[in-house]
Amino acid sequence: MKDFTEGQIIRGKQSLLFENAPYIVSAASVVGSKEAEGPLGKYFDMTNEDDLFGAQTWEEAESTMQKEACVLTLGKAHVKAEEIRYLFGGDLLRQGIATSMGVEALQIPMFGLYGACSTSGEALALAGMSAAAGYGRYMLAVTSSHFGSAEKEFRFPLGYANQRPLSAHWTVTGSGAFLVRSAENESDGDSSSGAEEQDVDTSHISHVRIAGVTVGKIVDYGLKDSQNMGACMAPAAMDTIVQNFEDTGRSEEDYDHIITGDLGCVGQSILFDLVRGKGYDIRKKHLDCGMLIYDRERQDTHAGGSGCGCAAVTLASFILPRLEKGEWKRILFVPTGALLSTVSFNEGASVPGIAHGIILEHVPE
Repeated sequence: MKDFTEGQIIRGKQSLLFENAPYIVSAASVVGSKEAEGPLGKYFDMTNEDDLFGAQTWEEAESTMQKEACVLTLGKAHVKAEEIRYLFGGDLLRQGIATSMGVEALQIPMFGLYGACSTSGEALALAGMSAAAGYGRYMLAVTSSHFGSAEKEFRFPLGYANQRPLSAHWTVTGSGAFLVRSAENESDGDSSSGAEEQDVDTSHISHVRIAGVTVGKIVDYGLKDSQNMGACMAPAAMDTIVQNFEDTGRSEEDYDHIITGDLGCVGQSILFDLVRGKGYDIRKKHLDCGMLIYDRERQDTHAGGSGCGCAAVTLASFILPRLEKGEWKRILFVPTGALLSTVSFNEGASVPGIAHGIILEHVPE
């Protein structure tokens, strides 16, 4: 049996550094009207003014966003759905219904995931691990969230017009999809791809690779305020970031940026304090997708953005292009999730968090 530590694949307690790192070939972002009006509006691939995307319900709209994000991603890479070995996808709704109905038409073998707002990290980690292990040439990762469906699921229907505390987040209406390709150029021998793979236009191949992952674990500080998710998720973000440093022998200085998913301004402040207590200072390196996607003063989103779509669309539209151009050489992308349900919240349970770290690197010509 192969000792994977010899190839420096397994690192420390929770991390992997891939010997043959897979590439992110293409990505796409689909968002709603509020996101289109924010600071990143010009970077998104598709927007919709009424947030329904031609559907009759919020849930159907979310499924439509997922499908459109996947189709756009495949189209950018000139890759057909039947060439995808596995799809990893998830959302915030019960039984992952937005994903299952959204990707149904693509008929790709799929794994339905739930990591709350960290799902984009979970999906990318699994897609990267599968591609690096040789389980297929192409993997597809997709996540989504919708303000209307999330409010109805976790808080109050929109017609209730409840007041939101300043610590609350605004769920992003958006879906991000990512096509991950193995590092091998030759066909992986899968008959579903066949000779067609030899004729694929490779001009789209990006210069961004998934160099490694730090898989997060559940961290629970006993907080019970579901309207303050930044505080609930910050401990998990700290745990994964520090574990990444310890597992890889790196520090904050080895990354151009450390980018969390959706801690918002409240969670960011807590994260800085927690990380400082472990002997690191990430203040000059840190960005947060939930703080990037909205103009907090102009758009009145309180603490910032959240939801499965928050980190996904920010990565697809804003972060990856900077890595592609070489403006950033290496980042640690850390989507964060608050693991609650309507049942757990109503029964008075605490809100544990989880965060997954994805090491993304620019690959020069």
